[in-house]
Formats: sequence, structure tokens, C-alpha cells
Amino acid sequence: MQLYNKLSAVERAKIIDDAGDKRLTISFYQYHNIENPQVFRDTLFFDWNNLDVLGRTYVSFEGINSQLSVSAKKFDEFKSHLDGITFLVNVRLNIAIEQDNKSFLKLKVKVRDKIVADGLNDDTFDATNIGTHLKAKEFNEIITRENTILVDMRNHYESEIGHFDGAITPDVDTFRDSLDIIEDNLKEHKEDKNIVMYCTGGIRCEKASAYYKHKGFKNVYQLEGGIIEYVRQIKEEGLENKFKGKNFVFDHRRSERVSDDVISVCHQCGDPSDSHTNCENQACHLLFIQCDNCKIKLDSCCSSDCQKINSLPFDVQKNLRKGIKESNKIFKKGRSDVLKYKP
Repeated sequence: MQLYNKLSAVERAKIIDDAGDKRLTISFYQYHNIENPQVFRDTLFFDWNNLDVLGRTYVSFEGINSQLSVSAKKFDEFKSHLDGITFLVNVRLNIAIEQDNKSFLKLKVKVRDKIVADGLNDDTFDATNIGTHLKAKEFNEIITRENTILVDMRNHYESEIGHFDGAITPDVDTFRDSLDIIEDNLKEHKEDKNIVMYCTGGIRCEKASAYYKHKGFKNVYQLEGGIIEYVRQIKEEGLENKFKGKNFVFDHRRSERVSDDVISVCHQCGDPSDSHTNCENQACHLLFIQCDNCKIKLDSCCSSDCQKINSLPFDVQKNLRKGIKESNKIFKKGRSDVLKYKP
């Protein structure tokens, strides 16, 4: 019974190329009380591996959060599999705006304390007591009202490249950072304002809406299905698009373009750009925005120092990383001092 990856990303990429089949990038989540997350995790991995599913999934006592790549030929079979799980019957599947056969190259199913890290330790908080869901048309209407406050529940590196007009975009690195900051900033409006939230696919808003209701906010709303579902609905229904720029996504694509607006700049030269990359120096791997000119000039690196290291033979680079505690800086998303035009 295979319960872990046995193929590298390179090997999996070749298999995908050789197959020549179309793959769909999808995501879904569901808050639900799972009594034994480890057993559920192992069952999912076994079943999904047999269905050629790739991607990243977190399972916990509070539910499931998945971003996946599924063979288009096996999509119906995969959907039937989900419908065979009681709490996932007819779960909403967010299908990516832009498709890429290699959005994910491995299947990872991990057990976590929570499917969305929130830093909360409050036994009285009920994550299922959520706010009111809004479809795209309802969302467009309510955010024009004077008594509405629109809040982006994503992190700074996400909202930097795209957000809704007029939204509050907290300068935070993680979801857990935003909860207390937003509550403190809006505490005077617990009863007189509509608090409308949005995120990528809805999972962070879902928990945030329940949290703010728990904290006494009376009129709490969230964009159902997040930005991904919003874009699908506005295209399908011919609605006005109120989102500007790109939607950041957590796979190899890094983003999906929603409008032609470029609202951010290259972190190295300051020219208009909204393309994220990771520094090619694997001991750094910093996530930042880089324009095409700087990408060529610095060989996809965040600095000349990293460029020099990246030019060394692989074995030499590996030896330089050896023994360095937490050498991978992937979580310093755009905050490095080497970036002249950092957010």
C-alpha cells in the first residue's frame, strides 16, 4: 500500500509530457470534524495516487484543504470519489482560471493541527458559525454601499499584485497576523458596518467570518469561492469585473491574470511588473517580483551575491548550504533588504 511519493518532480514531469493528456488545476476545502485525520490522510493518499492526482492537501481535526492537479479524463471519477465521502458530497470545486499541466508535480497529503493556521487557542470559537456567503453579483452590489468595509484576508505579497478596488489590504505575512490587526482596526464598526471579506478560494474568509462573528461583529459577509469563483461567475454572467491585476495562487503558476492592470513594480528596478519568481539560488529561494529585464540581468536571482553563488557548480553550492540552519528563506516573501523596491 503506497502512502508516500516515490517519484521525483522531474520524473513526474516526464510522465505528464509522455502522456500528453490535459490536466485540470482545482481546489476545494471543507470545515468538518474529522475524528482520525491520520487514517483519513492515508486513505486519501492511496485513493488519489491510484487516480493520478497530484497536489497539496492538508487534513486536520477541523477539515480538509486541497489544491490539486487532476487528469481531465479522470475528473468525473475523481468527483465521484469525493461524493462518496459523506462531508464532501457536492463540495464546491474551484477550477483554475488558467490551466497548466504541471501546476503540481507531486502528491502531498499532510496532517496538520489546522487546515488554516490561525494561532487561535479558544475552545469557545466555532469555525462552522460562518458569515453570509455572497455570489459575485451580490458582492459587486454590496461593496458599493457607504456602510460597507471591504477587507482582503490575504497576505501582502498576494494583494500587492492584485486586489479589489477600495479594499483594505493589511501589510501582513500570514493569515494569523491579520486577524487581530483587522479586529482592532474595525472594532468601532461592530454593529454599524457591513464587513465584507475575500481571499483566493474562500477558506481563509470562511474562518475569518466565523472569528469576527465570535468577536461580536453583527454584519459579516464573505465572497463565496473567493476570487477564483468570482472570476468564473463574472465571465459566465457578463458582470463588471471589480478586481484589478493578478490573483496569486499557490502552485507552480504563482498567479492568474484577472485584468490587464499591472498595479505593482519590480522589486529590483521599480518598473511596472507583477510576475513573482523564486530566487534561483536554492539557499535563498526568496519569493519576489522581477521584471523580464532584471530576470535576464541577474539570472533570475534576487541579488548579485545570489547570482554569483548560483553560477557555481551544483556540488559546490550544495557544500555551501551544508550545516546552515534554516538556509532556505522561502518564507521571507518580498521582505529582504537586498530588494530596493520592496513592499
